[in-house]
Amino acid sequence: MKILVTGGAGFIGSHIADKLINEGHQVVIVDNLSTGKEENINSKVAFYNLDIRSKELEHVFKKEKPDCVVHHAAQMSVAVSMKKPIFDADVNILGVLNILQNCVKYNVKKLVFASSGGTVYGEAENSPTTENEPFCPLSPYGVSKLSTEYYLSFYKHEYNLPYIALRYGNVYGPRQDPHGEGGVVAIFIKAMLTGKTPMIFGRGDCVRDYVYVDDIVSANMSALNHDICGAFNIGTSRGTDVKEVFDTLKRIIDFPKDCEYGPAREGDLKRSILSFDKAQKALSWEARISLDKGFEKTVEFFRKNG
Repeated sequence: MKILVTGGAGFIGSHIADKLINEGHQVVIVDNLSTGKEENINSKVAFYNLDIRSKELEHVFKKEKPDCVVHHAAQMSVAVSMKKPIFDADVNILGVLNILQNCVKYNVKKLVFASSGGTVYGEAENSPTTENEPFCPLSPYGVSKLSTEYYLSFYKHEYNLPYIALRYGNVYGPRQDPHGEGGVVAIFIKAMLTGKTPMIFGRGDCVRDYVYVDDIVSANMSALNHDICGAFNIGTSRGTDVKEVFDTLKRIIDFPKDCEYGPAREGDLKRSILSFDKAQKALSWEARISLDKGFEKTVEFFRKNG
């Protein structure tokens, strides 16, 4: 198949592109390199340095005629969305509509979308949270992810465009950006390896469901290979608080200092743990990389790559 990966120069998208290439697929990447990196781009892909909101996106669809789209390009910061909700909606909603219109026009067979398990549910009452939990996004970022899921449902109903929305937990692993506010694992590792003291915002008791990037890749492959539509949580059903993340990395790296604490951040959820039962039954997927093993592999990457 020929598969278009938006955001394919980014952390998650580049891993998916590599896997697709290794399995013999043709891959096209669209990425404006606002957060993605050229060094992440596989030499065997067709690359277009392009914003998903651009009218030029149609030329990519017209020329490449992808069979499927894996959509990861996004404004991906909760904090930015709180400060710039119009910008968030411009990229994450209008950008998606530009993709969907082209999918319909050029007969794309399926779209896989990177949604967000934490932000669409908000402060969920039940944990681990299933797909039946009421939606309660508490940030414009969460609203934009949920809005996209509704648009996907509309395009399936109106134009018969099949889709799968994967509601990720907190993804971590090699190539994660250690400079933004979202990737706490990469941020802590980078700080420790350079002798700096990591900062924990709040009391360190915010709980997340951490998923290693290789498990995210396998979820996308399962989504492409299963003839089914809908939304699926991609998590581990295991919660880890930020202090435990710090303590585990401190042990692995043998970091001599303790963390520092700063004020809690606006928009941060207290607890988010995702049930993966639905994905296990419908997509034959479950996370296979333990937290310790994933952290070790991520530390090894950053040690080798500065």
